[in-house]
Amino acid sequence: MSDEIPSDETATTPTSEPAGPEHVEVHLTYAGASALVAAGETAELALAGNIRRAPVRFEATLKDPLRFREAMSALYAVVGSDYRYVPKDRTAYVAFLRMRRESAGQGLWQAQRAYFSWLLRNDPLAYLILDPVITVHPDQVFFEVFSKDEGAYAKLGIDRDAFDQAGEPTHGTTNIDFSQALFAGLQQLRSYRETRLSLGRDGVKVATATVGEVLEKQIRVPDSWLRGFLQVQSAAALPMETFSLAPMDLYNVLRQLRLQADRKGQRRGLRIELVPGEAPRLVMEPWELVVPSTSGIYKGKAAKVVRVWGRRRLSALRRFLPFVDQVDVALLGSGLPSFWILRGGGFSLTLGLTGFTAANWSQAISFDLLLPRKTQSTPALDAVLGHLEKRWSAGAGELAKSTGLKWPALLEAVQLGCQQGKLMYDIAANVYRFRPLTDDPLDLTRLEYRNPRERIAHDLLVRRGAVKIVTENRIPATGLELTGKVVVEEDRREYRPQLLMADEGQVTRADCTCPAFRKQGLKAGPCVHLIALRLAYAEQEARRLKGGDPKQAITVETRTYSRRDPAGEEVHQVSLERRRLRIRWGRAGVPPRLQTLTFDTLDEARTAYLARIGELDARGFLDATAG
Repeated sequence: MSDEIPSDETATTPTSEPAGPEHVEVHLTYAGASALVAAGETAELALAGNIRRAPVRFEATLKDPLRFREAMSALYAVVGSDYRYVPKDRTAYVAFLRMRRESAGQGLWQAQRAYFSWLLRNDPLAYLILDPVITVHPDQVFFEVFSKDEGAYAKLGIDRDAFDQAGEPTHGTTNIDFSQALFAGLQQLRSYRETRLSLGRDGVKVATATVGEVLEKQIRVPDSWLRGFLQVQSAAALPMETFSLAPMDLYNVLRQLRLQADRKGQRRGLRIELVPGEAPRLVMEPWELVVPSTSGIYKGKAAKVVRVWGRRRLSALRRFLPFVDQVDVALLGSGLPSFWILRGGGFSLTLGLTGFTAANWSQAISFDLLLPRKTQSTPALDAVLGHLEKRWSAGAGELAKSTGLKWPALLEAVQLGCQQGKLMYDIAANVYRFRPLTDDPLDLTRLEYRNPRERIAHDLLVRRGAVKIVTENRIPATGLELTGKVVVEEDRREYRPQLLMADEGQVTRADCTCPAFRKQGLKAGPCVHLIALRLAYAEQEARRLKGGDPKQAITVETRTYSRRDPAGEEVHQVSLERRRLRIRWGRAGVPPRLQTLTFDTLDEARTAYLARIGELDARGFLDATAG
């Protein structure tokens, strides 16, 4: 079994959740539709801002219209991407054809409003394509979007030096009307035509058929989408490993992805090998094609291997790639968010890959544990916001000096601000920016957990003795099998959840004795008890690391090491299973050899395990263990 998209359970037990997806009502009103109006040798790109928010104004002439066109096209590709599996269903298509017949005799403006009405009834989430967030700051104008499937975040920052500014701007944040018609208009930008950019609440200044019309949109934004947008912002502020690529290196990766189809049942990750003093290597699975970086060496302190998921989302960058001078990559860890920053000509396009979609609930839980879970403001956050409201942006050093906060407290404050949608971390410029995502305060209690099941699982976890891990069984070449016991007093029952987790954290098999799982399996998403078991395991691992010397707390662990030579990749896997030590080694893609050693005591087995790991480190092997 694989992780699937959670949905609502219908059981009436205390561990069930209410029916229907949670969402936030967002009302957007524009004085007119955004448009590109070309007249002879000049063109005006007029972006209509949301008149429900504080006024934001910016007028300037683009110095490089082609670079702007390709950057905005890449942004549009990100926001419209959706890699979730969708079964074939013609219901919405038939409804669309009916709507088109009904509006065939209407004018353009009336047809557009009819389209919005149909879209609201049939696909409310599609509205998210139309309305990115735009912010005007003293040093930069930037756009932010988030993909429909919650798998990718993108920020396009344009330095003020890339504009010939006209008039004094009004700083702030707003939404802009960004439709498919505007995207089509952007494709008409040319280098020989002077292009003016105009952002304001009054929208288009030139005479069009839409003058005097008001475009209103009522969007039902799912809580999971809004939460994902805020979470990936908060993740950007965490410590990360960074390295650089040449634009041609990224092109080689995209070319291979374009020419090769993924193989069913085989790995689809992008494995990044980092060795201090050597050029980073990008290994494409399952073909084992190695793309070395030509932009310098890795300057980190320790060698490691990081696997990144969502590699095909990188194809959204292909149009902007010819205008890029440098590519920087920031990694949190295997299966966790990664950030790809493309720079060139005063433009910076940041693509954040979450490492999972809504379907991968196990990795999502692991990611949540890295971030604070608070819904109330704190004095530290108020101090940070007070400084940023005056300065608009500031680095960590400036914030620490102005607020008097030490680094741990400052990090928690800025992460909390990102999670609450009050500020954002600009990883490309290495500054924190004041950017309220919405004009009205968000109901943060609804965004504290991904769904009601997760909230109930956390409640069970804090009860003494309610959630226990009964057994941990390491299955060779498969993963770790966890069996738990969850006691629910309200149900007067004891449930037995079971998980099989791969070395990289994915759940490959799940089972539970509860009625909800017996009825629907994982089709309705993981039950409360499976989530509670996964949380209990993460909590147990955290206690092991904090309890004195982490090495002396190891009882069950597997580590994988690899080394590349002209003949290919050599892989060693060392597993400690209490008093038993298993060693597997051989060439990648070939069945490994196996050696099993049994010791009299756990301490002897642990000592041998740590010695074998130290030997592999000394021989130049890379730690390829996920995490």
